[in-house]
Amino acid sequence: MRHDERMDQPNSRRIDDLFPLVEWIERHLDDPLTLDHIADQAGLSPYHFSRLFTARMGRSVMAYVRGRRLVRAAHRLVGDPDVRLVDLAFDCGFDSQEAFTRAFRRIFGVAPGRFRQGFAVTPIEGQYPMGVPHPVSTPVVQLPDLVVKEAFTVAGRSRRFDEATKANISQLWSQLIGALPFEGQSPSWATYGVVWGADQAEGGFNYMAGVEITPDKTPPDGFVTKDIPSATYAIFRITLDGGALHPQVKAAMATIWGDLIPATGLKVAASPDFELYDSEFSPNRPGAVIDFYVPIELPG
Repeated sequence: MRHDERMDQPNSRRIDDLFPLVEWIERHLDDPLTLDHIADQAGLSPYHFSRLFTARMGRSVMAYVRGRRLVRAAHRLVGDPDVRLVDLAFDCGFDSQEAFTRAFRRIFGVAPGRFRQGFAVTPIEGQYPMGVPHPVSTPVVQLPDLVVKEAFTVAGRSRRFDEATKANISQLWSQLIGALPFEGQSPSWATYGVVWGADQAEGGFNYMAGVEITPDKTPPDGFVTKDIPSATYAIFRITLDGGALHPQVKAAMATIWGDLIPATGLKVAASPDFELYDSEFSPNRPGAVIDFYVPIELPG
């Protein structure tokens, strides 16, 4: 390796200066990358670099490399209907199409052949950002007024999650977005992330990524419906900074449930809560907002 290919002054680099290395990884995804190879590029021991990378990126360096390769493969699946799965497998560094399919299914929730028939890459790509996450301090404010919202019905993809599996929620969003629009969908194009049936002891909960639907319409195959009853809501507005979505939402929810809701003195009702994403929502746009609706039990 030529000296001029290495990052400038690697041993004096601050912990936040990984972005040039992440860019380097992106340019070399077709190479046979290893931990030792990447650590050498960074000018650090494999042990030191591995701890550093995992702390900053939220996953090991080789898990990140595999994720970026699979995200790129998903883009090719959507953009090139003639690309062969075996070619994608070898381009991603897998020894066989079967190993590629297993890895793809773990990240995207479906096999590659099914994915190319109507799924979206963007919700998954946010878990493997081509950039370095920064310390998260997501602005959240409670809107001043409680709001009464009449009953409505949401249709979408739904599963039960827990602390160990909730990172896979983005798979539901990929499946939803790939199926839009469909007959009976609300013309507003707003989307909902609905939570209900939370088990406080075990941490399990039901989650749906969906859109509002006319009650008498039948949703697409694989979709289910959830009736949201009329309720009074406190609304918490989350403002994004254009970075990775998942850590910002995670930080915002910790603030909402840990600080803001207790400070209101309000009692949360036993009804679904939901994230509302308006029709203009773009997770990578600085200033994009998510409104989080929490049902409130009124006195009397």
